[in-house]
Amino acid sequence: MRLAPLPIVALSIAITGCTGLPDGIEPVSGFNADRYLGTWYEIARFDHSFEEGLTNVIAEYRYNDDGSIEVINRGYSPEEGEWQEAEGKAWFMGDEDVGHLKVSFFGPFYSSYVVFELDQDDYQYAYVTGYDRDYLWFLSRTPTVSEQTLEDFRSVAEAEGFDLDELIIVEQDRNLPESQSD
Repeated sequence: MRLAPLPIVALSIAITGCTGLPDGIEPVSGFNADRYLGTWYEIARFDHSFEEGLTNVIAEYRYNDDGSIEVINRGYSPEEGEWQEAEGKAWFMGDEDVGHLKVSFFGPFYSSYVVFELDQDDYQYAYVTGYDRDYLWFLSRTPTVSEQTLEDFRSVAEAEGFDLDELIIVEQDRNLPESQSD
C-alpha cells in the first residue's frame, strides 16, 4: 500500500486551496494593473492576526523585474510604538485584466487577492476580499473618505454577503498632512 503521495496531495490542496474565489464573488474585469500600482490606504478591514491592532495601514504595489507585483504592507502598532512592514509578491491568477491575483508573504503559500469592486474611472477606491468572506478590505488613494463613501462600501459589502459585525475602521492619523492630524 502506497500512502506517501497523500501528504503531497494534501499539501498541494492546502497551498492552492486558498487561491479560489468566495462563492458568488466576481473579480472586476477591465482591471488595469498599471493604474492600480502605487499607494493605497486601508480605510476599513476585518482584523486578522497579521494586522491585529495596526493603525495607519498602507499597501504599496509596484512591478518586480520578473513581472510579478511587489506588495509592501506597512502599519503602525500603538502597543509596540513602532511601524511594522511585510513584503510580498503577487501574480495574476489568469487574465491580467481580471482583478484576481494570488499573493504570498510566506514563501510558497499563496492566498487570493480579489478586487470585487473598483472605481474604474479614477482608481480611487477598491474593495478586496480573499478566498472567503472572512477577509475584507476597503482601500482608498486617500487616508480619509467621506461618510457617504464609507456607507457605499458597507452597502456593497453587505449585498455581497459579508457580515460587517467585525468590521473595523482603520485610524489614519499618522498618514494625514500635519494640518489635518492635530
